[in-house]
Order: sequence, then structure tokens, then C-alpha cells
Amino acid sequence: MTSTVVITGANRGVGLALAEHYHQAGWRVIGVCRESSDALQAAAERVIEGIDVTQPESVASLANALRDETLDVLINNAGLLQDESLGSLDFDSIRTQMEVNAYAPLRVCEALLPRLKKGSKIANITSRMGSIADNDSGGRYGYRASKAALNAFGKSLAMDLKPQGIAVAQLHPGYVQTRMVNFGGHILPQEAAAGIVARIEALTLENSGSFWHSNGELLPW
Repeated sequence: MTSTVVITGANRGVGLALAEHYHQAGWRVIGVCRESSDALQAAAERVIEGIDVTQPESVASLANALRDETLDVLINNAGLLQDESLGSLDFDSIRTQMEVNAYAPLRVCEALLPRLKKGSKIANITSRMGSIADNDSGGRYGYRASKAALNAFGKSLAMDLKPQGIAVAQLHPGYVQTRMVNFGGHILPQEAAAGIVARIEALTLENSGSFWHSNGELLPW
């Protein structure tokens, strides 16, 4: 039977690269986004657009659209990176990043939980910038805090879903050449996607809840 993966933020960047990777591997890809792209239409068997993962009614609409699906993998990839400077902090920016990067993945997980089964996996695309131990440069208050919160949410999800046989991972893709960082990254989205898929394949109930770099490095909290 063909496996099914749902990817949020699938219309470009790492999300699109993941959709293309799974498509080439023979998976049934369901891409979720606010606005689709030609590339996503080519990679995904099904595209659900017009979804704002920060809005309860929109996530409820997504859950309804997937009501007849059984998901093998859920990848919470949609994210937002903004910058704030100490002395002129933009708390609206920080709040928005919390909504997109932390609350939205948790909201999606809860809404789609009935679509998961024993053996299903959840991958939350986080960042090593959410690591408190690894922060040696400061700044990026909203992004760091939101990804740290996502890591905490993911760890709790792993504990709560383990009895149901569902494993959860927090995965840092690497510094990827995407629009989010003005294409200034070190690796291509395709390389990041390949690493993320490898980490998902290696995810088990025994290592559920861990925080990994896509290259296989275990990251500190």
C-alpha cells in the first residue's frame, strides 16, 4: 500500500523539496499551503491551499479535507523568520513568530491526530536557533523563542503519543538556501530534504522526542 505524507508550507523551499523527494520515492504527497505553485502541483497528488495554520477555522477546514485520509507521516514545515533588535523590540513580530512557528504545529498535530495511526510519525521542522545551550550570538528573539517552544511542544507530544505508537522528532534542516534567509544558506533545499527524510526513516518510539540536525547530529536543548 502506498504511504501518505502531509507537508505544510509545501509550496516552496524545504517544503517543496520534501514534496518532490517523497514524490520521487513513490509516496502519496499531500501538500498544504496558503497559495500553491506549479512545482507543488507537479509533485503532490493532492494540494490543499488557502490554509493559514495559525487560524483555528482554517486548521479545522484542513482536518475536514483530510477526514478520509490515513497519514503515515505529518511534517510541520510552515515557518516564519523575522528579526528584532534589543532596544527596539517589535513584540507584534515576536507574537506572530510564536503563532506560526510554535502554536500552529501544535494546533495542526491536535487537529490531525485522528488521521494518524500506530506507526505514524510526526516531524516538526525546527531550528538549532531554538537551542538554548547552542545560543552564542544572541538576537533573533522571536525566532529563537518560538523554535524553543516548538521543541518543548514536540517533546511533550512524543511522550503523550508514545502509548499510541506515534513517534515525534524535532528536525533542524541546516542553513538552507531559501527565500527565508535571502538564499544565503550553505546547502540546497534538496540536500536538506534528503537529510530530513533520512531522520524520519530512522525515527522510532525509542528515540522519539529527540532534537536532530538533518545531517544526523543530535542537538542540545
